[in-house]
Amino acid sequence: MNDQGVSQIVYSKNVVEFVTVASEYCATIENAGHHTPKENLDKLQKILPLLYLKAALLPKVESVMEEELEKFVSELDYNTVHQKWLQLLGEHDSFYEVFDPSIQFGDETVTASISENLVDIYQDLKDFITSYSIGNEEVMNDSLAECVFHFSEFWGQQLVNVLRAVHMLVVGDVDFTEDTSDEAAPGKGNPKWLDNFWGTNEEED
Repeated sequence: MNDQGVSQIVYSKNVVEFVTVASEYCATIENAGHHTPKENLDKLQKILPLLYLKAALLPKVESVMEEELEKFVSELDYNTVHQKWLQLLGEHDSFYEVFDPSIQFGDETVTASISENLVDIYQDLKDFITSYSIGNEEVMNDSLAECVFHFSEFWGQQLVNVLRAVHMLVVGDVDFTEDTSDEAAPGKGNPKWLDNFWGTNEEED
């Protein structure tokens, strides 16, 4: 691919719009401590579908460099942001996953973490937008190619999964000021909306 072809891709309308939404998502994840849980979830309810749409519109891109891309989100960065979201969501962080390729034909269930899903997505997007902001068109191209691949293979599924959990927390009108000292578990006296979400609501005596 010649330099002109790379330039046309990395500065194309769909890519620039994706960069804008990805940057807004990363800022939302990083600045979670400045807002209430409800404010953060309300914002995620709107930005996650938009992020998925913009990622789905990205062009197929081929890498042009031989060397690997630099990573910018360290393990410490990941853990710091993850802990922030864990504290923010408390007992509401866990949800039962509906789609998992390894269990979709069985009766097992998988417990997933909202915070872990959100930060996994953040890690990929933060690495991408940091590489993109450097301004080297070959680096921009290859970081885009990697981001598109990871969207198809990893974080696209994580996004649609966690959106379901975020939606339930938003429409369930959860009170995050309640005592969260007891761990939430299916069918263990959780709020009605949570047992409905897990499908473990019990009939009243």
